[in-house]
Amino acid sequence: MRLRVLLFAAFLVCGFLVLTSRTDWGQRRILRPLSSAGGQIWSGPDVARSAGLSSDELNNIDIYKTAHLATVSVTSTVYRRTLFLEVYPTKDQGSGFMISADGKILTNSHVVANERQLEVTVDQTHYKATLLSRDESNDLALIQITPKKKLPWLRLGDSDGLQVGQKVLAIGNPFGLNGTLTTGVVSSLGRSIRGENDQELQGLIQTDAAINFGNSGGPLLDSSGDVIGINTAILGPNGGNIGIGFAMPINRAKPLIDDYQAGRKRPRLGVSVVPVSGDYADALNLPTAGGLLIQEVEPGSVAARAGLRGGRENVTIGNFQLVVGGDLIMAIDGKPVDHNDAISRALARKRSGDTLELTIFRNGRTMLVRVKLSDEGPI
Repeated sequence: MRLRVLLFAAFLVCGFLVLTSRTDWGQRRILRPLSSAGGQIWSGPDVARSAGLSSDELNNIDIYKTAHLATVSVTSTVYRRTLFLEVYPTKDQGSGFMISADGKILTNSHVVANERQLEVTVDQTHYKATLLSRDESNDLALIQITPKKKLPWLRLGDSDGLQVGQKVLAIGNPFGLNGTLTTGVVSSLGRSIRGENDQELQGLIQTDAAINFGNSGGPLLDSSGDVIGINTAILGPNGGNIGIGFAMPINRAKPLIDDYQAGRKRPRLGVSVVPVSGDYADALNLPTAGGLLIQEVEPGSVAARAGLRGGRENVTIGNFQLVVGGDLIMAIDGKPVDHNDAISRALARKRSGDTLELTIFRNGRTMLVRVKLSDEGPI
């Protein structure tokens, strides 16, 4: 009998120890460090092991450290009149970026509204700036300051190989907040919008990186820190950002720089166009391969002298309103038109005095028109 009592007591004690051990392990397995060959490994929640910066964040930081030093504030003094014809000065502010250590800066043409009173701020130092060259058709301007020391500058990338979805970074001075960085992606390519002077800007990069007033003229960078665009415009109610911004591809600015250095002026054509293809082209009795339908030819331009024709009648097809009856540009220098900005791309390779060969469709037949270019008139 005594033996049975002892065995029963021993069973109760062992059971209690087992339960206590399990409960204690259930609590301590999360909290205590476990030893291993390499030292101690914390066995707590995964979030404790993920502290730090991601590779993407480090990339953003590295690019900003260099690029914001080369991004500048550009101020243009503009004189306006009140309803009582009193003249008063206002300051329009935008951004720009250094492309050389000696003070050459790229920005938008609309940022330098008054070229006679330009001021550039670089790292809280103010400089008077002068306009070197301007390309209003692409909303571009090249200006110059005279710094007392060499300044940081940005590399120009290649905008022809851009892909929708790739990361981009925008730096500028929105609302006077100098050195602001925003990030996003390339949302679309080849966009066309109307500029401030109602000129059509073609072949733009669309991005969701936040761009606001004051960002104009600042750099749009890729993940290597190279400039692939110049922030130009936004689409949004009351000027607010809704994730739709536009940048001029940097390859459009390269001819401007090259021509300035060589003392050349850029050629003009003198037409406004809209792209048509597929069902829209078929509805207009045009070749379904499509092309660029000329809406208007500038009087006195090289296009007018070459006999190119603009539209004569307004029509609405789907959600688009077009002027029809003009020439359809199907190819340029023998290459089929496959981009909305095909004319701008072709002109970027030309100089005043060169010839542009256009394959056009007019009155049911295809013909060649050779245009001798000059630097007069709009694109």
